[in-house]
Amino acid sequence: MRRRSPVPPAPLPQRDGIDPVRVRLPADPGGVWGTVRDHLVDRFQGAIGAGRVDAMLGAGRFVGVEGVLSGGEAYAAGRYVWFHRDFAPEVPVPFEVGIVHRDERIVIADKPHFLATTPRGRHITETALARLRRDLGLPALQPAHRLDRLTAGLALFVVRPEDRGAYQNLFGERRVRKEYEAVAPYDAAVTLPAIVRSRIVKERGVMAAREEAGVPNAESRIELVERRGGLGRYRLLPATGRTHQLRVHMNGLGLPIRHDPVYPVVTDPAPDDFSAPLQLLARSLEFTDPVDGRVRRFESRLRLAEWADGAIVRS
Repeated sequence: MRRRSPVPPAPLPQRDGIDPVRVRLPADPGGVWGTVRDHLVDRFQGAIGAGRVDAMLGAGRFVGVEGVLSGGEAYAAGRYVWFHRDFAPEVPVPFEVGIVHRDERIVIADKPHFLATTPRGRHITETALARLRRDLGLPALQPAHRLDRLTAGLALFVVRPEDRGAYQNLFGERRVRKEYEAVAPYDAAVTLPAIVRSRIVKERGVMAAREEAGVPNAESRIELVERRGGLGRYRLLPATGRTHQLRVHMNGLGLPIRHDPVYPVVTDPAPDDFSAPLQLLARSLEFTDPVDGRVRRFESRLRLAEWADGAIVRS
């Protein structure tokens, strides 16, 4: 089997912390595309229209390894083309990304509520990854795992591409002890601590995950740390990492996390409404470093607003 040649480095720099889109021209046994433009129009006219493709070509926004492409170049399967897509306006998230630790291999960030970890959907430049790349001058930075957009707290990013797999495997192989904190209703009828195991299914395009019968794929330990009247502060220790796992398990116990816009009822807060952050915080990360073998433990400096004792609160 013939090996594909290595992908050449992108000739375009990042823009706002976001890599350019890379396109590899596919095989064309029928000779449908005579020029690079022919393929680009076929490929993108449904999304942005042929006129926009031509305007981008005219502005020199499509680039190959040899430089700016006019579109009139002869079609050649396997050729690489790069371009920056247009970003839709995003509502700025008015909270900083804190830095708990930084060295030559990793960055431990304190992600605020409402900020996505990585570009996805309508959140592209307003993400922790894009901000950290820009602010720290680390264009190769990549996440080792992901926090939900509404969850605040610790997220681990890897500085060098050659180290990323080792740190990702820590999470994939469940060798990271993760501790979360939540504020939720107090109910004396709920016996804690408890180990919750269930099967959680999350469908693409559906906001809420659901629990269904079958072999469990999610496990969480739930502990009550303290209570104040009708509220409790809980320690949550996930053994697995399913989407919305802690939120689903707390809701299943009848203890939905404060200000959760999905569980038990899906609501639709305005994109610029930052007044009620989900009271869930990734409090600590502990692991044996896969590169140097040291045991590392990191603690978030953030506090949940509804348990801050009048202290200055960072959301």
